[in-house]
Amino acid sequence: MQKKKWMRQRTVLLGAILLLTACRNNDTGISAGTQAQDGATGSKKEVHFTIAYATGDPATKQAIAATIKAFMKARPNIIIQDTSELSSNGYLDWLKIKDAVGEFPDLVEIRDTDAFASAGKIVELPSDLLELFDNLPQVNGKVWNAPLFVSAPQGIIYSKQAYAHAGITRLPQTYGEFLDIQKKLRAGGMTPLVVGGKDIFHIGFWVNKFLIDEVYAKDPNWNAKRTAREVSFTDEPVVQAMTDFKELFQTDINEGWLSTSDNQTASMLVSGKAAQLYSGTWMFSQIEEADPGFEYGFYALPDREGNRNVVGLPSPAGWSLSAETAEDPDKTEAIKEFIRFFFDPEPYSKFLASINGLPSTKEKVTYETGEQMQTALSLMADPDVTKSLMINNWWGDNLIPPDFRNWFYKLLEEMIIRNGDVTEYMKRADREYDRQVQDNQ
Repeated sequence: MQKKKWMRQRTVLLGAILLLTACRNNDTGISAGTQAQDGATGSKKEVHFTIAYATGDPATKQAIAATIKAFMKARPNIIIQDTSELSSNGYLDWLKIKDAVGEFPDLVEIRDTDAFASAGKIVELPSDLLELFDNLPQVNGKVWNAPLFVSAPQGIIYSKQAYAHAGITRLPQTYGEFLDIQKKLRAGGMTPLVVGGKDIFHIGFWVNKFLIDEVYAKDPNWNAKRTAREVSFTDEPVVQAMTDFKELFQTDINEGWLSTSDNQTASMLVSGKAAQLYSGTWMFSQIEEADPGFEYGFYALPDREGNRNVVGLPSPAGWSLSAETAEDPDKTEAIKEFIRFFFDPEPYSKFLASINGLPSTKEKVTYETGEQMQTALSLMADPDVTKSLMINNWWGDNLIPPDFRNWFYKLLEEMIIRNGDVTEYMKRADREYDRQVQDNQ
């Protein structure tokens, strides 16, 4: 099979497309930071700290692990213990368990910043690290995270061979045209879509696709209004979104989707067991690893009117220091040194290339990319493409109760399996949302 066209190397100045250009800060390279010294001998003191991050995506896990390894090779006196592990629980639940048993990490990827900040588990990002980044979201007027990357758009990753076999010659311009494509794929004997429902976060890709189209693209403050009981899950936009979700899952996805894990979806796509996958840019490297010759494309799935609405706003998430660790000067300095190393252009570009990520730094970052990532970059740069967030990634007044997301996703799984009435299930969502708001006050 011929090499894909995008394998012709192209270097993209991501920062020029997505971020404001900024002059290079004074010494933000890997040598930054102050290493602890042994007063008696003048040698570098050995410092240990623990680290944890979400492991649901194999490409991201491998990329972070590689950066940790490179850092410890360059800084042999700093020992990082990677405590991350795969868990059947969601990442938030896993962190809660670690906290409950007294094993909350020293440096941790935080996604539910408001909850952990309010609980006093994390501290503000050290002020001398703020200079590394652009557009840092604040929670309660403070910056708590060093963002690993900028939120990347999700969309349809499709087999070009499957589309050609089904006689599909044009990408859909509306959601209705997308549904027509699913009919053609089914008529050709193909499973249209693969879903990794064993991992609860994967369900969220589709849930939020429809919520963004029907709710958040039109009203970014919907969550705050829901908390104030000014809107309801039984309102027409949400019911329409969840009806679309239910109907798609009942007709166009793989059998056994509840027992399919997210890390199986790439192999199912390249093996021809499914024609499409709805996911993000981090999957590109997994697909390439599974089959370097696989021909695939990527596009943002339009809504009924042909608008393209994608995940793409900055959110308060990323590396955070635990409050306990912040009281240890040696650990704090070691962690700051690791963060500066992580975001230095050379290791950071390798990290981003591994996951096809978008940089969060002021510094321009370059890496080789191809056709699919070019599409993602174009979506981010296009002012006519609406940028939004997932239901649980909003903050401030739009923050939802921290346990609601997983509960809601599981409710929707039950709705599909039992062929439940959408409005009745949304009534249950209203009751649970109000209960959790009350419990968190």
